[in-house]
Amino acid sequence: MASLTLVVGGVRSGKSRLAEMLARTAPPLTYLATAQAGDAEMAQRIALHRERRAAEQPAWRTIEEAWDVAGVLAAHRNGCLLLECLTLWVTNLLVGDSRHRALDDDAVRARIGELAEAIAKATGRIIVVSNETGCGIIPPNALARRFGDLLGEANQRLAAMASSVYWCVAGIGVPIKTVIGEDA
Repeated sequence: MASLTLVVGGVRSGKSRLAEMLARTAPPLTYLATAQAGDAEMAQRIALHRERRAAEQPAWRTIEEAWDVAGVLAAHRNGCLLLECLTLWVTNLLVGDSRHRALDDDAVRARIGELAEAIAKATGRIIVVSNETGCGIIPPNALARRFGDLLGEANQRLAAMASSVYWCVAGIGVPIKTVIGEDA
């Protein structure tokens, strides 16, 4: 199985920067981006991430795949693959777009299971970035509650598989799980 690191935290907590720093220790580097530029603000966020990677580490190979994340991971063989991010991927699955229908909870769980299987079969190092949804209030919106539940389940599943887990707060990565003897 690949060495799996999970980096969780809130919005703008520094989790992407931490994940990119950790990834640089295991080249070649692949960046698996799940974001879609649905509006100008999101397009700006994506552009800033691209610019930062290009400036800090020009050796990144970027794959933009918003749907078949497990397929990309299944093909990963060496170096480090950074999945940025689980949060947006689960959002994509729940909401859908003009080419993909929104999935029900069981179908999302099945896709998360496929992702976990792909990670288990991959080689090299995999780093997954995800938002932590368990620190806020329960939202009044049904879709937001479903999202929080499903992302929370996905985070727990990957954390159980991971050799290391970091909680990112105010730009500081705090290790919350490290398996001795594993590449962390």
